[in-house]
Amino acid sequence: MAAQPVYEPTGIPVIILKEGTSRSAGRDALRANMMAALTIAEMLKTTYGPKGMDKMLVDALGDVTITNDGATILDKMDVQHPAAKMLVQIAKGQDEEAGDGTKTAVIFAGELLRRAEELLDKGLHPTTIVSGYKRALDYAIQIAQNIADSVDVESAQADEILRKVALSSLTSKAVHGAREHIADLVVKAVKQVAEKRADRWYVDLDNIQIIKKKGAGLIDSMLVYGVVLDKEVVHPAMPRRVENAKIALLDAPLEIEKPEIDAEIRISDPLQMRKFLEEKENILRDMVEKISAVGANVVICQKGIDDVAQHYLAKKGIMAVRRVKRSDMEKLERATGGRIVSNIEDLTEKDLGTCALVEERKVGEDKMVFVENCKNPRAVSIVLRAGLERLVDEAERSVRDALSAVADVYRVPKVVYGAGAFEIELAKHIRDYANKVGGKEGLAVEAFARALEGVVETLITNAGLDPVDMLMRLRAEHMKPDGKWVGVDVFTGKLVDARSLGVVEPLLVKISALKAGTEAATLILRIDDVIAAARRKEEEKKGEGEKKEKEEEK
Repeated sequence: MAAQPVYEPTGIPVIILKEGTSRSAGRDALRANMMAALTIAEMLKTTYGPKGMDKMLVDALGDVTITNDGATILDKMDVQHPAAKMLVQIAKGQDEEAGDGTKTAVIFAGELLRRAEELLDKGLHPTTIVSGYKRALDYAIQIAQNIADSVDVESAQADEILRKVALSSLTSKAVHGAREHIADLVVKAVKQVAEKRADRWYVDLDNIQIIKKKGAGLIDSMLVYGVVLDKEVVHPAMPRRVENAKIALLDAPLEIEKPEIDAEIRISDPLQMRKFLEEKENILRDMVEKISAVGANVVICQKGIDDVAQHYLAKKGIMAVRRVKRSDMEKLERATGGRIVSNIEDLTEKDLGTCALVEERKVGEDKMVFVENCKNPRAVSIVLRAGLERLVDEAERSVRDALSAVADVYRVPKVVYGAGAFEIELAKHIRDYANKVGGKEGLAVEAFARALEGVVETLITNAGLDPVDMLMRLRAEHMKPDGKWVGVDVFTGKLVDARSLGVVEPLLVKISALKAGTEAATLILRIDDVIAAARRKEEEKKGEGEKKEKEEEK
């Protein structure tokens, strides 16, 4: 039998990864990722709840954003760490899905990771924790569905509930002072664009236009049952106000289009030249005659309007607006009941939209055209006013959150009550469930319940109250048969029934936040190896840039 060859270790390193690649594995990688995610959650914590603070974000160009909106804060922050980026993506996903509850999702993810850290120190494996969290989430969703109150959005009482949903969404925002007025605008706007298909409601928030104008105060914001065009009337001789308007919506230019191919015209007589120029006027006159013949007294055009056509329109007493955005044209179609026409020859009386009033008004420094008081508009506009630019921007973000929250009640007609009541009630049920699960997974399920309480703890801390004392009292209240909706009044520091406070939140927002937070936490917990490639080209460019700067200084 032949002897086996003996391979001597030669000491030559085997290079698998590219030069400059960094790698961290096992517990080190996990801890680094958890630390990064927790840092993001900590940043957002102070903005949570009605007593939350705002953040000032300054970008590379020096533009300042002052906001309390979770999705905006994370979007404007230039986050580098890959695990922290996951939380940013989770917040964006929550914002797209529910439109509200981004801070809840991120803070909850941070709390889950904090509890997971304690379990890892006790020797639990990450997959056991992930498995426990998923079981707890499934049970939490089941309980949430059971304890939520159903809403009939067509009933007379629904208006008050929807108003409370809008108010609850606006309470922690910069528009706090005018929230009653803005909540009314939001509810009216959503009710106007909501449509029932079969037995389900649909709300397309793209049909609610938000126009921002600085100057005046938040209380001067208004709802227009129609569309506001950030344009002015094209000719000074045209009427500035048209009542009982019949509107032609044109996707065709009121101009003589240049031929696509180069053409040459030979003229031997000055009269021919005159006829050629007159023909251009005749074509434009015929276009205007056609518009006038169908009974239109307002023309809104997506393309350009020739000066000669403007003159003829003005002579006919027709108001005209040009170069209107396609999205605004579609809103006008839904608001006025008209139809966008691509060829003026095809224009008929049936294609005209109608509304009670079309008027050019000065808003702030700009002139705008209001197409309002439409009979049954399927598109509406909210004109937001505030004293300074940054407040108008923040008001827009607040209104979008409130619109989304009200629309969520139409999508899933169930609501729960806030002020910490929902989370504490869920935590109570999940604690009982943890005892049934038992074993190591039971510990993870209990950690899920503690993470829910951690969200409420953030709310209490931001209100300047004692979190330990408040949590103990809340737990005790929720053990009572009638204590299901007991929460914290952050303004008085007392425990009250959240229903009497009027803190109402859509079930969809809460469940979506729980799902998003759990997914983010479990995703981070499953990573045990981070291999990062060297960013050589960027570093070289950076180095060259610094070199040039030093040479210029010399």
